[in-house]
Amino acid sequence: MIPEINIQDYNYPLTEDKIAKYPLPQRDASKLLIYKGGNISESIFKNLPDFLPERAIMVFNDTRVVPARLFFRRESGAHIEIFCLEPDNPAEYNTNFAATDHCSWKCVIGNVKRWKGDTLSFDCPADSTLSSMKLSAKLLSKEDRTGTVEFFWEGGAPFSRVLEECGQVPIPPYLNRETESVDIERYQTLYARIRGSVAAPTAGLHFTEQVLEKIRDKHIDIENVCLHVGAGTFLPVKGSRVAEHTMHREPFSIRVSLLRRIMDAAVPCIAVGTTSVRTLESLYYAGVSVIENGAPADISQWAPYERDYPYSTKEALGALIRWLEERKMEELKLGTRIIIVPGFKFRIVDMMVTNFHQPESTLILLISAFVGGDWRTIYNFALSHGFRFLSYGDSSLLWKTSKI
Repeated sequence: MIPEINIQDYNYPLTEDKIAKYPLPQRDASKLLIYKGGNISESIFKNLPDFLPERAIMVFNDTRVVPARLFFRRESGAHIEIFCLEPDNPAEYNTNFAATDHCSWKCVIGNVKRWKGDTLSFDCPADSTLSSMKLSAKLLSKEDRTGTVEFFWEGGAPFSRVLEECGQVPIPPYLNRETESVDIERYQTLYARIRGSVAAPTAGLHFTEQVLEKIRDKHIDIENVCLHVGAGTFLPVKGSRVAEHTMHREPFSIRVSLLRRIMDAAVPCIAVGTTSVRTLESLYYAGVSVIENGAPADISQWAPYERDYPYSTKEALGALIRWLEERKMEELKLGTRIIIVPGFKFRIVDMMVTNFHQPESTLILLISAFVGGDWRTIYNFALSHGFRFLSYGDSSLLWKTSKI
């Protein structure tokens, strides 16, 4: 049954002065809130390894943010912003990024009412080196503020380079400022590897090589999944009922070797960020799809709440692993729309590192589900103890205390 949740119950007073507009000079100098069993304390992020159990598994999202904001102009002079969300043709990220003269993307389009369907030119001075690419955009279809856009360019450069040369880092709209040089480095995790996100998995922004080394010293396995974060992460819950909110599909991948490690582990699993949580918790439902339908399938938004599942986590993951092994596949690639709200049964993640999220957001719902509804106690502590909020803000380490 889809939970009946009023999103207004997940509001809190977030004023402008609490929002971190810029990162601190040192990644690991941010504050760290520690929540375990209803008790709260605070420290500094560089001390995070001191609070982690030895020989645990720690899972990071190694997606890489692409400079996905492009600015074009009409012959009339009107400026149109195009924010690339996900590849359309070719639909696979690597193939799309390798295209050398044209490709299409699903996009959010700023000032879309002023785009009458004519071909747009990239907004750069005529004598600049970028002008030689002759980057242009053609509108294939549109619906409200989103649409499918085909890009054309000259010179034979792959589209990944076109974005690197012409695009801007898509910092969150709630920062209320333009992208600056500091964002190029700092709105990217130290371990970012696979291009595809239009928003950073911000829990990972605090990690430094020194912190990672201290984690390894505790014999903690550092593992990676990849979930490409979509612009849907910025979308507020519309209306008062969470049941009316639509989650966007986000592609993810995970290695079979990590699936085996998770299934066999008798140690805590620590997820770095809500994107890692959603990836890991989606695996159970992919396994259920193998058991019941013979193959893994994308995870639907409300799958966890539709019925009681009779399979153990080990049974579901085992079925998923066998399906991949029989096909000699080393990696699972799927999409998930999963929404985690109070009442969700966590099957894999025991601890979470995460930042402080927007009021009335799906991420607040996830936090509430993880800490058994105690999110407001945590956020009240953070508000009253000078914590900085949102993407460039401070961090927290949470132990699962969910009540089913």
